[in-house]
Amino acid sequence: MRRAFLFSTLVAASGLFFVAKGRASEASEELIRKGDVYYARLEPSEALKYYLPAEKLDPNNPQLLVRIARQYRHLMSETAAKEQKKQLCTTAVGYAQRAVAIAPNDPDTQLAVAISYGKLLPLVGTGDQIADSRLIKSAVDKTLALDANNDLAWQILGRWYLALADVSGVKRALAQIAYGKLPPARYEDAVRCFEKAIELNPNRLMHHIELGRTYMQMGRTTEARKCLAKGLSLPNTEKDDPETKDLGRELLGKLH
Repeated sequence: MRRAFLFSTLVAASGLFFVAKGRASEASEELIRKGDVYYARLEPSEALKYYLPAEKLDPNNPQLLVRIARQYRHLMSETAAKEQKKQLCTTAVGYAQRAVAIAPNDPDTQLAVAISYGKLLPLVGTGDQIADSRLIKSAVDKTLALDANNDLAWQILGRWYLALADVSGVKRALAQIAYGKLPPARYEDAVRCFEKAIELNPNRLMHHIELGRTYMQMGRTTEARKCLAKGLSLPNTEKDDPETKDLGRELLGKLH
């Protein structure tokens, strides 16, 4: 009799647990839907008002963690203070790392790691830049292995090649002494990646401007001018598109 009572109690408790879990999941999904409205409006602070409470209800939801990482990266464009940018980006990196730990075979989580570390790169010292660049390459390679048609992954890979191609022989030698050999990279590799990104998504202006920047570094001014002008002609759709256009205008000004 006692065993029967204990068994029925456990069954009841288990039922309550799954009911509570189900309700938490439903509440989290509703919060995410509301946050997505503000994400679409490029309002990261408002989106986080819904995403962060949703995280408390569903802390192991990798897509939610990817969304949160993205919002913290978007907040970077709303401040000019380097330390604040670094703090926001470090938070984004943390959420991206949590997401990829839960779902390593999801291209969105791998891409979140690559983008977040890429945003952090100019805000840290040389040693961290070299270490982080290896993490970026690893994450973006995994992203493309999972989704070869991800235009943002090709964009990140192009930037990776461009950054390394810009490193002079002297700097490479010094970096090798302190941090180990840097991987080889050519401007042509960056061009290939940006062209692939444009093929996949011709309406994302950053692809054209980064390709223009690469051509400029190669001394191919006619192609550079054409790509920069194309990027500047496209409408803003991303949070940091205004900053990207500022870069495009600056580069185009140097070509005249």
